[in-house]
Amino acid sequence: MKRNISIYSIPLLLLCVLAGSSCKKLLEQTPKNSTYDEVFWKTGRDYQSAMAGNYSLLRRTLTDKSNRYYMYGDAVAKNYFTIDYNGDGLEGIQNGDFTFKYNVQSLGDWSLFYKTINMSNLIISKVDKSTDADFADVDNIQQFKNKMKGQALFIRAFTYFEMAKVWGDVPLVVEAYDDAIVAPQLARTPVADVLKQIEKDCKQAAALLDWGYAVKSERAVTANRGSAYALLAHLYLWRATMSNLASNTPNAEDVNSADTTVTKLLALGGYSYTDTANYYTTFVGRSNTATSNEGIFQLYMDDKTQEGSNAHIGLEFLRGPDYVAYYSSNARFWVPSTYFNNNYQFWYWDGSQWTRPLDTADVRYRKNFDYTKTSEPMCRKYSNVVYRNPGQNLDAYLSNDMILFRYSDMQLLRAEIALYKNDLATAMQVINSFRERNGAHPDNRVDNSYTKDDLMYEYIVERGKELYVEGHIFWDLLRTRQYVNFVDWLSEARFARGGFYWPVSPDLFRNNRFLVQTSWWLGKI
Repeated sequence: MKRNISIYSIPLLLLCVLAGSSCKKLLEQTPKNSTYDEVFWKTGRDYQSAMAGNYSLLRRTLTDKSNRYYMYGDAVAKNYFTIDYNGDGLEGIQNGDFTFKYNVQSLGDWSLFYKTINMSNLIISKVDKSTDADFADVDNIQQFKNKMKGQALFIRAFTYFEMAKVWGDVPLVVEAYDDAIVAPQLARTPVADVLKQIEKDCKQAAALLDWGYAVKSERAVTANRGSAYALLAHLYLWRATMSNLASNTPNAEDVNSADTTVTKLLALGGYSYTDTANYYTTFVGRSNTATSNEGIFQLYMDDKTQEGSNAHIGLEFLRGPDYVAYYSSNARFWVPSTYFNNNYQFWYWDGSQWTRPLDTADVRYRKNFDYTKTSEPMCRKYSNVVYRNPGQNLDAYLSNDMILFRYSDMQLLRAEIALYKNDLATAMQVINSFRERNGAHPDNRVDNSYTKDDLMYEYIVERGKELYVEGHIFWDLLRTRQYVNFVDWLSEARFARGGFYWPVSPDLFRNNRFLVQTSWWLGKI
């Protein structure tokens, strides 16, 4: 019997070298020489090691530069959490100004995204050119090749989807370049074409991958067919409303595609809600155990194998000494009252008058926040602290996986799809089911008196509670046009001109004469 290979059992040193040594050209392609190719890509273990490197690169890409995934998807929405000043200017993005030097040079730099993409391209190319002799250590060769290629296609699609949301038009590279010297420098590809490629990659990945997992430890932390379907669902909804910024009418074909995709995912994926009694198990490392089948795709950050993070966004919220022994009582990130007022207040008749108390009965309010009576409440959603120097409670790491897609997200999308199809009854059922499941006050429900616009607002409120600091909310607000109610710096005129897209770092122009700046930022950078 040939040995089964788990991606988290393989040393990544080789791939760290392979992925980290790149020339300083625009797309940051990674050069390798022919001698290296002669000794690598010769066994299934080599391919598995390359795939582990691909996941590692994706994690680095999303967590680099002040946890950029959350800066793009949450921080710029402003009223969800507050960034205090500490000299780097990061807090400027919360007012819609992306031009501070640190921000434009770091968050405006897409080099790491292309390192991840190039690794995916390389794996896809090598799988396509491989022979059965390259997999003598693998039991089922075709199944293994499908798994490697499918995961690489998914990672490429996911990376491009993040880039398309952040920058719109981006250079589209789907070929592998072993030598960066011959890699072409490309112009920005229209975002519509990028989205088509993402759809193509997702469909191909879904066809190659299985719903389940042969290796239990890979559950949710490697891509499967459900991961590809979850990405497709978000892609279709983004394309349905963001392809034409001048229109608020969603594209019916994309809405129907999203509906079909979500329905199939929920029926065949084998996912389920985490019991609210085990709320935190959704967010800790290796969360998909007997207590949680929430995760659809998440990046492994479990410190049991030294894969935790000492730069996790959760640490920016935590206070000392209750949560991190050596931290001060002031955190850089904190939760403003506007978040609680927008997302947890509800109308309540107390017997003599209407009032608007906070729905403190909701499990998400009770579990996710602490110090709520102070001026700077704390988010504790990610607070699985591990001290690597436990004797002195020093060197804190968070052992919380990075959740990208989960079951609750997909269930909530049903309400959005229903609203686009004027099915108000289904939207009401989804919203109310979340409030009931999470123990919200009985009076905090929607009913037939709510208009379609009212329900869309309540839907965004529900996503803001359920997916708090999971990298979704700003994109949700744009897609549903609810940004007008929550993001004061983004006017409808600026939105229509693509003023939510990020500028490209000027450093990237030095080696690429074809590159142009994002239109909104022309003359501003």
